[in-house]
Amino acid sequence: MLRDQINDDLKTAMKAGDKRRVSTLRMVNSTLKNADIEARGAGREPLADADVLAQFQKMIKQRQESLDIYEKAGRTELATQEREEIAIIFAYLPQQMDEHEVAHVVTELLKELGVQGMKDMGRAMTALKERFAGKMDFAKAGAVVKRLLTGESRNLP
Repeated sequence: MLRDQINDDLKTAMKAGDKRRVSTLRMVNSTLKNADIEARGAGREPLADADVLAQFQKMIKQRQESLDIYEKAGRTELATQEREEIAIIFAYLPQQMDEHEVAHVVTELLKELGVQGMKDMGRAMTALKERFAGKMDFAKAGAVVKRLLTGESRNLP
């Protein structure tokens, strides 16, 4: 479903002559195709929508890292390009949870799973990724899980 939307948007961008959107959506299609090939090579099915969302988040993170580097180096034209690509990819993600929602979801999940300590952090993160792919920043969620598991819950939003 997401792939169809991307392809439709690519055609629209091509007709409109929107070079940035065309190049970004082509890059997205290429990344997804490579991930499908990698999955097939490992004996798995092509990417499902949840996996596609995870790929989008990975692409955004890569561009954010490049953006930071370009800004520090004073390369404003490249920084602008990265910002535009981030905005285009971000539009395909569902509404992201805010910090309070993440803290609430993580707290409830830890109770549900009966997580005891840091040794269960991997299990908690796996469950979060399965249930909330594309809906939260897992780096921030990981920090919340860690604070809750180490007893620092007073610092949560």
